[in-house]
Amino acid sequence: MSDQSADHFSHHIRRYLFVFYALLFGTLITVAASYIPFGNRAMNIAVALVIAICKASLVGCYFMHLISERKMIYFILAFTTFFFAGLMFLTLWSFSDPPWHTVTH
Repeated sequence: MSDQSADHFSHHIRRYLFVFYALLFGTLITVAASYIPFGNRAMNIAVALVIAICKASLVGCYFMHLISERKMIYFILAFTTFFFAGLMFLTLWSFSDPPWHTVTH
């Protein structure tokens, strides 16, 4: 194995170890945040989701190699995110009109 390929692998190993340590740190932050009362339950869930999104981004970008993908991947990801948010909105909107609250004339 040449020195150049060994240096190339060590660079990737260092990057993966950095991401691994960042994920460990994120896990510690998640556990610590679970003990902090942020005022209401919705705020606690929002903080947990923000931390989870950061950790999922690290996994997607580095372990799934999405950080070096082409623009088409980002378009598909944005398209999926848009429709996921739309489905979540429709689900929450349906809770405001339950079938047992029908108006009879």
